[in-house]
Amino acid sequence: MLPSEKLESFTHLHFFFHDILDGEKATTLKIINPPSESSHGPFGSTYVIDNPLTKEQNLSSKLIGRAQGTYALASQQGDFAFKMDINFIFIEGRYKGSTLTMLGRNVIVNEIREMPIVGGTGAFRFARGYALAKTIWYNSTSGNAIEEFNITISHL
Repeated sequence: MLPSEKLESFTHLHFFFHDILDGEKATTLKIINPPSESSHGPFGSTYVIDNPLTKEQNLSSKLIGRAQGTYALASQQGDFAFKMDINFIFIEGRYKGSTLTMLGRNVIVNEIREMPIVGGTGAFRFARGYALAKTIWYNSTSGNAIEEFNITISHL
């Protein structure tokens, strides 16, 4: 191995993602409405997010980062599949200043959803892997949700 070569590392991350659509401190905003919800339903609804990532399920637990990006309802088949492009930005601990990028399909009616990790920066440079998401709590009136993420990646 050359001195400049680095061995690949494997990392597992676990955190909670808080999707807050209501109140004064909303972290998710709907930015696009479908042209006609009566004919297409919610297909095309698009949201921008800056959601907190916490160590524990409770929103008041330690903040470890932010999830910034967009998601849009991209399925007309009734399976409620979102196309998601999200950057996980870590602001605390060993991975402070590092990011991961997730881009993929999230069928929110499935108990466990798998989405690809397609890149990263800092400690996660050249990252690739997968994220498993599970809805822990959902409020059908507000749309607020807590998602549990387990991410496994390979990186330099």
